[in-house]
Amino acid sequence: MTVVWPQPYYLFSHGVGISALLAMTPTLLLLFLLAVKRKPSWVAALSGLGATMVLVTLAYGMSWRHSLSAAAYGACFGVFPISWIVFWSLVLYEISVRTGKFEIIKDSIGSITSDRRLQALLIAFAFGAFIEGCAGFGTPVAVAAAMMVGLGFSSLYASSICLLANTAPVAFGSIGIPVITLAGITGLSLNQLSGVVGRLSAPISLFLPAYLILVTSGLAATIEVWPAVLVCGGVFAAVQFCVSNYIGPQLTDILSSISAMGALVLLLRFWKPTNMEQQAGTLDDSVLAVTDTLPAERASDKPKPSYTAREIWAAWMPYALLVIMVLAWGYQPFVAVLNKASLSFAWPGLHNEILRMPPVVQTPVAYGAIFNFNWLSAAGTSCMFASLLAAVFSGMRPKMLGEIILAIAKKLIRPTTTVASMLAMAFVMNYSGATGTLGLAFSASGPAFPFFSPIMGWLGVFLTGSDTSSNALFGNLQVVSATRLGFDPVLIAGANSVGGVMGKMISLQTIAVAAAATNMTVAEQSKLFRFTLRHSVFLALVVGVEVMLYAYVFHIK
Repeated sequence: MTVVWPQPYYLFSHGVGISALLAMTPTLLLLFLLAVKRKPSWVAALSGLGATMVLVTLAYGMSWRHSLSAAAYGACFGVFPISWIVFWSLVLYEISVRTGKFEIIKDSIGSITSDRRLQALLIAFAFGAFIEGCAGFGTPVAVAAAMMVGLGFSSLYASSICLLANTAPVAFGSIGIPVITLAGITGLSLNQLSGVVGRLSAPISLFLPAYLILVTSGLAATIEVWPAVLVCGGVFAAVQFCVSNYIGPQLTDILSSISAMGALVLLLRFWKPTNMEQQAGTLDDSVLAVTDTLPAERASDKPKPSYTAREIWAAWMPYALLVIMVLAWGYQPFVAVLNKASLSFAWPGLHNEILRMPPVVQTPVAYGAIFNFNWLSAAGTSCMFASLLAAVFSGMRPKMLGEIILAIAKKLIRPTTTVASMLAMAFVMNYSGATGTLGLAFSASGPAFPFFSPIMGWLGVFLTGSDTSSNALFGNLQVVSATRLGFDPVLIAGANSVGGVMGKMISLQTIAVAAAATNMTVAEQSKLFRFTLRHSVFLALVVGVEVMLYAYVFHIK
């Protein structure tokens, strides 16, 4: 006979304050291991999961059967569809690199203009967003920063501007995986979440190009290139808004970035800045290093390669295939056919065996657990077919493709362990009632909660380095708090993701990626962190104000 277990929210007969402190201990342990002890993310994630299992057993009274089942449910969701998407997006990227196509993409972008400000917009903002949409997980910062160093930028300048730029696209990174994860965690509509995240992100995207040039080159230099920052930000924001609201999260970054790059290239056919900036510009003192001198052309002695239009189109072919495949997978009649191969089942030992109780919900309600193994219609599968077709069309031998697949699989063992552990931890917290306890505590902020909701996401990304992980940890908590306070749960959940991306630029993991890609010294890394910190805080507060406006004035629906 199945035993139905009611969730408790108040521990050991204490009030919500002490109960919330106890419920938060696994998360605090996770953050302590990451930020203070500097442990690898997979070690911190496994430790956090272990602490959560102990907490829900001893404090919440959840049976080992239910807790293990919830952990397995979350871990499987972390592997599929999340890691499935990441895996094939990285395979596609590696195919482009191994076949030499990525070098053509890089050189073709770098040869469009010699003005440093415009190169920063093209590479750090637009092309970085493209890589974020295709691969994510630190790849765009590494790739864009390395490209800029190759074009003559200093390591510190390249890293700082790439970290600042890698904000607006992060919520839709790696073919929309942060939003997809948020939908899976919260049970909210994927399309609604995508639309809200797009509406919150678009205003940031609109002014971010101007902000990048302003804080790194000054007001006068920004005014000189105002047509470029207006076109770049305007086109990116407009496409981001439209795609996220009317197509879905998977292609938002890819189409927005391609449109922004195309618009800039078209603009530069008819317009050039009056003064060409060959140096990095007047940087903030916190960015400039003593030895930070930029040669006008660090690689001027190297002959610039020239490519035909056919070679350039062939280089972009793998990503064109990705766009086509993702669009096809988003066509509902086609998806309906693919879904016939899907397997959905009630998760054993968990489905409807947990009762969500008042005051988190109005009346007791069974907590469902349905796992949908849509192996053919999943977004990651569309990326798989794009990768295989790209390998075929580029003439890659099956042996090399196999080597790439094995190398990526080996590379992702620890990241996949991290993702699976984080999702397992989040699911156990959700099904045990720990998320409900924290939601009751955060609801104490009352009318100001919409302002603080993105700050919670910002803290999560700052410490975990991933908007996906932050959404997994805090997504359901945001929904519980929003529901209790009468705010739109879709808006508040979206705020967690958009606020979270502003913490990406100060994440220790992301800074480490930038440092490795540009050979920065430890002293320069500290200088970089100090520079990005205040911009990160400022942008997170901007999102908080934006969410308050949507909550009380515009009312997203």
